[in-house]
Amino acid sequence: MTDIPAQGRRRPWSHRTRLGVDLAFTIPLFLLEAGWLALDAVYGYGLDVWAAQGEQWEIDAASLAYMGRLRTLLITVLILAVLAAVSRARWTVIAHLLVALLAGGALMATQHDWDRSHAPPPGCVRYSANC
Repeated sequence: MTDIPAQGRRRPWSHRTRLGVDLAFTIPLFLLEAGWLALDAVYGYGLDVWAAQGEQWEIDAASLAYMGRLRTLLITVLILAVLAAVSRARWTVIAHLLVALLAGGALMATQHDWDRSHAPPPGCVRYSANC
């Protein structure tokens, strides 16, 4: 049995990731995630609403699908941020947290619009038959 000396072992959390490697992962991932967020808002949600041509059930389905995609992006970005933090890649963590803030803000705005458009009329009891 050969034992690997302590300095030969490399764990991701034992040393800070080099700046060049960190930036090589940070820049493309940030552009990919932010670009996906912007393009999905325009081409995913925007074109679905446009194609609905005023049909409320189709607009609601597009909104729910968009909120689901935003939640998936938010969870993915946060998992990647945790993995980057374990690897001690400072700039990658910062970039992922910025994208998480953008995705969280977009999700919050979309859910707020959903809640406002689907609020019961004033004076309506929540579980009554006519609401």
